[in-house]
Amino acid sequence: MYDIVKMLHSYWAYLVLIMLVLATFNALIKFFGNKEFQAVDFRISLFALIVTHIQLLIGLVLYFTSPFGLKNIQNNGMGGLDPFSRLLAVEHPFVGILAVVLITMGYSKHKKKLTSKPKFKMLAIFYTLGLLLVLSRIPWTNWF
Repeated sequence: MYDIVKMLHSYWAYLVLIMLVLATFNALIKFFGNKEFQAVDFRISLFALIVTHIQLLIGLVLYFTSPFGLKNIQNNGMGGLDPFSRLLAVEHPFVGILAVVLITMGYSKHKKKLTSKPKFKMLAIFYTLGLLLVLSRIPWTNWF
């Protein structure tokens, strides 16, 4: 079961990354281009929100079942973790949760705006921050 969840978390991450990049660049381009907010923009931002939340749920399951997550901290203590173990057990989950919170805040705030420019501004700011956080804590050595 652990291997299936790990594989799902790893491959779902590609979809998350693609959707976050798409939603972020969509918001940035349309914000600076003074475009009107349309249904497709809403759908892109919503789909990015949904895939990141699913990734968070998969990651939480993995965190509590993986020997590299909570069990690693319980067995070795925080001081006993090498840098890569600390990345997997502490930094990656914490920053991932923070990124999902920022993306959720941006999505929520954009819905309260009445005109296109502020909608794109909220999405651009919060989705960009979320994307940067996600990119900063991906265990790149595991991806390639």
